[in-house]
This record gives sequence, C-alpha cells and structure tokens, in this order.
Amino acid sequence: MSGEAGTFRRVTAMDVAREAGTSQSAVSRVFTPGASVSPELRDKVMAVSRRLGYRPNAIARSLITRRSRMVGVAMAYLNNQFYPDVLEALSNRLQKHGYQILLFTPDKLGSADPMVDQVMRYQVDAVVMASASLSSAFARECRRLGVPVVLFNRVTEDPEVSSVTGDNERGGRAIAHFLAEGGHRRPAFMAGLEESSTNRDRERGFHAGLATAGFGPPLREIGYYSYEGASEAARRLLRRPDRPDAIFCANDHMAIACIEVARHEFGLDIPRDLSVVGFDDVGPARWKSFDLTSFSQPMQPMVDATVGMLMEFIENPAQPTRRVVVGGELVIRGSARRP
Repeated sequence: MSGEAGTFRRVTAMDVAREAGTSQSAVSRVFTPGASVSPELRDKVMAVSRRLGYRPNAIARSLITRRSRMVGVAMAYLNNQFYPDVLEALSNRLQKHGYQILLFTPDKLGSADPMVDQVMRYQVDAVVMASASLSSAFARECRRLGVPVVLFNRVTEDPEVSSVTGDNERGGRAIAHFLAEGGHRRPAFMAGLEESSTNRDRERGFHAGLATAGFGPPLREIGYYSYEGASEAARRLLRRPDRPDAIFCANDHMAIACIEVARHEFGLDIPRDLSVVGFDDVGPARWKSFDLTSFSQPMQPMVDATVGMLMEFIENPAQPTRRVVVGGELVIRGSARRP
C-alpha cells in the first residue's frame, strides 16, 4: 500500500478490519492458530487479506502475547542423517501448533553454556536440546526464566530436566546377543563421545549383553560421532593383529564410515570377513550399498512425545518433569552375519 509521497506502507490489521467490516481483534483471531472463528468470518477476512497483501506481524504479536511462538533447537551433528530428519519432523510438528524453529548449532565438543545469552536474546518459548550437551547451569538459567527445556536423545542427571530418548541400553544388549548368536568371537565397540549419555547407555548395554553370552570387554576405539573420526578408529581396529570380526558402532554415521574403510582400504568382504552394526536406522542404512544392520530409533514417536511435552510445559510450567523412553528394534540387513 502506498502513502501520499509514493512510499510503501505496510498493510495493518486495522486496514483489513475496515475493509472486511469487522474488528481488529476479529482479524487477529483469524490468524491465531486454534482461535474460535466462524467459517464465514474467516473466509471474508482471508479474502480481504489476500487482496490487500496483508501478513500478520509475528514480532508485534509477540509483544502483546508475551510469546514469540519460537522454539529454540540446539543441534550440533547435522552431518549425521538422523538429525536433519529429526529437525524436519520437529519443524512440521511444531508448525501444526503455530510454532516455528530457531536453530542453534553449538560446538560439537563443548558445552551449551555459550548459547545461553544467544538463546534468551530471541525470547524463545521453549528449548529442545538435540545432539548437544546440557550443563546444569544452562538448565538452571532456563528454569529461572520460566523457559521449558526438553532433551532429545540425551539424558542428564539433573532430575529437573525432562527428556525423550530411544531405548539405548536395550539396543546395545540386543546387538550383543545378535553378534554372539552369529558366531562372532572378537567383537569391538566404536564409541561416539565419552560424555554423551547415548554413547554411555549403548555401550553399557553392549557390555552387559556380551557378559551374558560369556564374553569379556570388547575391543574399543573412539570415532567421535564423525565420518573422519570413525574412519581413523576403523583403521586402528583393522590394523590390529587380533583384528575384530564384528564392530558395533554407536551410530549409523560411523558404521557407514567403517564399512567404507573395511571394503576399500582393507579389501574385506562385508559380512563374510567383518560384520558391522550401527544404531539409529537412518535412511542410508537402507541403501543397497550399505544394507546396514541397525537398531532403530523410532524418530516420529520421539518427536511427537517431545512436542507434546513442550506444549504441556508452555501452557503449564508447573507440570512435573518427565523422562520418556521410546522402544526400538533391531533391523537385520546384510552388513552382519545372521545367526
């Protein structure tokens, strides 16, 4: 819309209300997700809005409602296919509730603490910590400011922080039993990050499952949840005189690197010479090139539980914290010898 001097003037809700013959508050309700509005009024307001080119101002609305309708998501490992898929699913699910995602990418090896000021500067209504560590200081600051925090695929010892995870320990046990039943005698574990709760739980389950089958501790290397780190870890394992006959990698991203090193640098046949098992069951695990046996992380149920919890906490901050564990299953493909 142009002013007298030909300059552009943004169309306001008052302009729409005047043209539609209704009130400014009615226009606001039409653009508020879940608000009660008659179909006739909605159609009329939307028709006028399209004709005038009106778009509601989310920033101005946040000043009135004291809600930004933004959820901060801290996610560090975007090169791991699991997390871009999670990000897309979170975004789609939150949009259905009228929320948008604001993505933060903290240091993969560091704490989330440097993000505190950055996250709070944007007045987010809640925070999801996915593939990022959470310190007690960050959690305390969020609680002090009344901002709910949910950990995704992570847990913390702080009882005041809610979390949603896959069944990591049970997955590690299932993989140990599968490898033992397949006749493997020299299993190895490729760890992600030492301080990662998912890594600890998967390794704990793997050790327990091996012990039940009569094995001692497996060979071990650290792949740092990265392609490059996993490639180096695979080389160290495969150069050993007591080379493993099976490697359980703490996620699929590392397992894929392991398969490529074993095949193309050591000339090994997968799974005749070496079985490789991952965790997450990401898209590339299903590709014929890898055909990766993996313990699935049920991503959509995890996302649904996370968003449901966030909505409850935003509406009622006094809700007690919860820890949700979503079960998965071992998906057997061609990268490991079958029992």
